[in-house]
Amino acid sequence: MADPLHERRQIGRSALKLPRVGFGCGPIGGSQLLDDASAAAVLAAAWDAGLRYFDTAPWYGNTQSEHRLGTFLRTRDAGSFNITTKVGRVYRAPRPGEDFGATRWRKRWPGGLSFIPQFDYSRSGILRSYEDSLARLGLPRVDALAIHDLDQRHQSSEEGIEAGFAALEAGGFAALAELKASGAIDAIGAGINFAGLIPRFLERFPIDYFVLSMPYTLLDQAALAQELPLCEMHGASVIIGAPFASGILASGSIPGATYAYAPVADDVRERVMRIEKHTTAHGVSLPAAALQFPLAHPQVAAIIPGAEKAEHVRANVASVTEPIPAAFWRALVEDGLIDPAAPLPAP
Repeated sequence: MADPLHERRQIGRSALKLPRVGFGCGPIGGSQLLDDASAAAVLAAAWDAGLRYFDTAPWYGNTQSEHRLGTFLRTRDAGSFNITTKVGRVYRAPRPGEDFGATRWRKRWPGGLSFIPQFDYSRSGILRSYEDSLARLGLPRVDALAIHDLDQRHQSSEEGIEAGFAALEAGGFAALAELKASGAIDAIGAGINFAGLIPRFLERFPIDYFVLSMPYTLLDQAALAQELPLCEMHGASVIIGAPFASGILASGSIPGATYAYAPVADDVRERVMRIEKHTTAHGVSLPAAALQFPLAHPQVAAIIPGAEKAEHVRANVASVTEPIPAAFWRALVEDGLIDPAAPLPAP
């Protein structure tokens, strides 16, 4: 495998090329009580380790991730890094008498800012989200925008999903296409968490890339049968947004581990324990296997693991280049832990 820290891949049919390993800025938004200095130290560790691609979103920390990322990158040379962010939510301050602490947004981002999101995939909503992101970052440009969370978890119903697609078809996507045509951005993406959404996007819009957060990991290859072949057919790249499956593939099967942003079910924990038996037998670290596995698929352009501590960033970068014997991957396939059709990393 070529050096994943320095190799770049073209994103879809766009002009954008991104490093194969980036940094996912969700954790620095405030999923925990992370202060500004600690977040800056995490970003500095990513930069010092050679990472130059940063993926963020207004959703992360109710806008805080963009603020923190922009504060850090404004001290770096323009053109020396790539930023991708997302659209689909707009934010407002709490109204007089409105208790933000009692809202679900405080529970989701306990260390985030006190702003209230509203989904808006309309033309005006897309453009407002884009301009607000630039203002929060304090930067004149981002490389790409991804339509965010138009899925069953976040929209709560099929009617909500269809309403989002209708807003995009009525002008929201045209706004993105105009930004791309003007050179304001290089690529248009969509960030999703479930298999089944990629076909619905591709039948409507010319998407350059998908940020796929769960359905293609060492634990679950649900996207292998239909989603990834469709991306190849349409020339769309895939960026793996949660290579650790939201936690357990970094921590292992310990108490308190998370999977899909929730407590781990018994069957998932048992599967991870089976993988861990093979990592022990072959002298492989679980995080290294988790990060290297998705990169082997030709449609996967990049992975963007996040971190809440500087030492975790350094460990992730080391894991990407850790030697893993071919016998390890064969053992996982033979044990039914990896789909036999999945491309495997070269030793």
